[in-house]
Amino acid sequence: MTRRPEESERERREQDLQSQVTRRARRRLAARRARDEGVWFWLGMFGLVGWSIAIPTVIGTAIGLWLDGRFPGQPSWTITLMLIGVALGCLMAWRWMREERVDDG
Repeated sequence: MTRRPEESERERREQDLQSQVTRRARRRLAARRARDEGVWFWLGMFGLVGWSIAIPTVIGTAIGLWLDGRFPGQPSWTITLMLIGVALGCLMAWRWMREERVDDG
């Protein structure tokens, strides 16, 4: 039984894709094992966690200010959405740190 050229081309592309994925995964694992978790690493981690909390907080505050301008009264949309932004940011930071710890283990 002979293969059609389309089938062999598809198989070759699948093998190329598989080898690329394998190479990237090996490089990523090697980089994780070899990384130096010194002062700069932890400063960068601190900054990443800070931004992951700050951005949702600022977005929630901005939307809250806009809503308070359009619909004044109770409740205060600014405070409500700011607190929701802080909570979402903390949740995202906690989840990201947990995934980093699981990947290292």
